[in-house]
Amino acid sequence: MKLLQTILAFLVALGALVTIHEFGHYLAARLCGVKVLRFSVGMGKVIFSRKFGKDQTEWAISMLPLGGYVKMLDRRDLGDEPIASEDLPREFCRQSVWKRIAIVAAGPIANFLLAIFLYAALFLHGIPEPIAKIRVPSVNSIAYEVGLRHGDEILSVNGKAIHSWGDAQWELMQSALAKKTAELVVTRVTDGDAPVPPQKLQRVVDLPLQRLSAKDLETDFLTPLGFSLARPPAVLGEILEGGRGQLAGLKKGDRILTVNGEKVLDGLAFTEKVNASAAVPLRLRVQRQGAELDMTATPELENIDGVKLGRLKVQLLLAPEMTLIQTGAIESLWKASQKTWDTSLMSFSMLGKMLSGEVSLKNVTGPLTIADYAGKTSRSGLISYLSFMALISISLGVMNLLPIPVLDGGHLLYYSLEVLTGKPVSERFGEIAQRAGLALLMAIMAVAFFNDIVRLMS
Repeated sequence: MKLLQTILAFLVALGALVTIHEFGHYLAARLCGVKVLRFSVGMGKVIFSRKFGKDQTEWAISMLPLGGYVKMLDRRDLGDEPIASEDLPREFCRQSVWKRIAIVAAGPIANFLLAIFLYAALFLHGIPEPIAKIRVPSVNSIAYEVGLRHGDEILSVNGKAIHSWGDAQWELMQSALAKKTAELVVTRVTDGDAPVPPQKLQRVVDLPLQRLSAKDLETDFLTPLGFSLARPPAVLGEILEGGRGQLAGLKKGDRILTVNGEKVLDGLAFTEKVNASAAVPLRLRVQRQGAELDMTATPELENIDGVKLGRLKVQLLLAPEMTLIQTGAIESLWKASQKTWDTSLMSFSMLGKMLSGEVSLKNVTGPLTIADYAGKTSRSGLISYLSFMALISISLGVMNLLPIPVLDGGHLLYYSLEVLTGKPVSERFGEIAQRAGLALLMAIMAVAFFNDIVRLMS
């Protein structure tokens, strides 16, 4: 069932994004006076079509639900077939270079506009996101060394206000790619041992992101620094009947303070400790209704997918503290435009660093990874799925702007040369460049498929 949902989510997302891309080309062609012969959703053999309008443009659905295309009146596609005299002024190659640039650029622009629309709708509706509160599990980490502490909440990074964990990750990633130190303003609640009553204090912390290696940037780049998203305290939820937790006397609402005399950082730390302690007695200090109790629990050994884990059969609340990111109509549009712009620049920056060797080619992803994320986000809910579609729409726009022949960016490169030299690129040169571009694109796809397979297998 999950596989079917993943396939459907992938096909819906890709079909919608490609259709919007091609509709950008179609609309620009009509506005520039170019005759459009066919608009196809899908590739390959046409399985259904209808003709509409004065030009009798064929609107078609083709067999392969991957991609789509707009077929314009273009002498290069007709060979020796003559063009009717009344249609000659509407042939693509007869248009001015600026009109051709507009038609080609309209596809990627449509993808960027779709991303802005989706993000604006999400911001207007409200997006639940984790607050930017950090988890610092080790005193030997870089995070602890520079002054970050467990429970600190990030207020700003390099002067930019932070409203959620996603904002913090984004700003820190940009500093990491630039190999710069990030200035964090954090707020901290003083603990009970402080000489003053608990209160919020602000601190400025310099985080040396240049200490990260290229390999660190391939995964969760914050883990090598020693911090991650904060989790709630180790407070128990439901206690399953007959489990080792119930036998030990644990009850719903108990807060685990220590295990074997060591302070428990949060619910995640307690889970990890239990998982690693199959059949090993654990001495627990538990807080229950203001009182502290001592008890012993021995996790039951369970073999899960070949891995031996300890289980007490108690539920823990591990979901992070959330906030709702919601803005008004005008602010939503501005915020969406800014996010689309920043994401596009980040994508181009990552591509440049891949070419220079600063970032590994392992970061290149293909359709298998996209399909995997399509399935996961669709199961998480509509907000996650629409956010995924906005991100992929930006990626599609960026990819099509790459100066590779066969892509929109390659044609824009030709037309830019035509603007500079005053004459179009020769057809012979164009044919050679098309073959080279196709070979390069196939090589990129091969790398992407290889990375997808390795990623899914691991």
